[in-house]
Amino acid sequence: MAETHVLFVEDDDVIREATQLALERDGFAVTAMPDGLSGLAAFRADRPDIALLDVMVPGLDGVSLCRRIRDESTVPVIMLSARADSIDVVLGLEAGADDYVTKPFDGAVLVARIRAVLRRFGHASGGQPGNGEPEPQPVGGMLVFGDLEIDTEGMEVHRGGRQVALTPTEMRLLLEFSAAPGTVLSRDKLLERVWDYGWGGDTRVVDVHVQRLRTKIGQDRIETVRGFGYKLRP
Repeated sequence: MAETHVLFVEDDDVIREATQLALERDGFAVTAMPDGLSGLAAFRADRPDIALLDVMVPGLDGVSLCRRIRDESTVPVIMLSARADSIDVVLGLEAGADDYVTKPFDGAVLVARIRAVLRRFGHASGGQPGNGEPEPQPVGGMLVFGDLEIDTEGMEVHRGGRQVALTPTEMRLLLEFSAAPGTVLSRDKLLERVWDYGWGGDTRVVDVHVQRLRTKIGQDRIETVRGFGYKLRP
């Protein structure tokens, strides 16, 4: 069976080569590019299973590259940033990234995050690919919340009769909310269930994805419960 294909865009030669070797030792096939424009070309030519994008790369920066990829595909994207700066993190997530890792990073940690993202997207946890579709916990049947319809078998969402395009991560998030409408879900619980974080994580990932989901299904559909988390309004 073919290896999972990783697109890695990083302009630092040492980091790029060392990370590529580390990923290949763990069973991944890696295409490594030094700038955003060559990264975009490689993405379009090879259609990788996951993309790792450094924020600060020449030609086409990582955030812009993420937007271009997201315009064309729901492939999982992890942003890499040299800083834990809020601007870098939020911009990357708002561009459509599913997660981020701060540099310098341990190779084992990066591999763990990659595998966690791949599991969420229905890939095997090792170097083997899946079908690229989300693998949410089933909640059964057609769910209706006002003008919002969620087909949990067909993995489709309609609002006011029109289909809403969600990324796999957004779909998993919505399914978690819809499985328990009116129940407050904490950020930590959502990180555990949607992002597969068994070790905690940055709750900004949740906040940005909730905001992105609100723009698609309605700003008032998901309520913020200050100090506790979020809930879907029945």
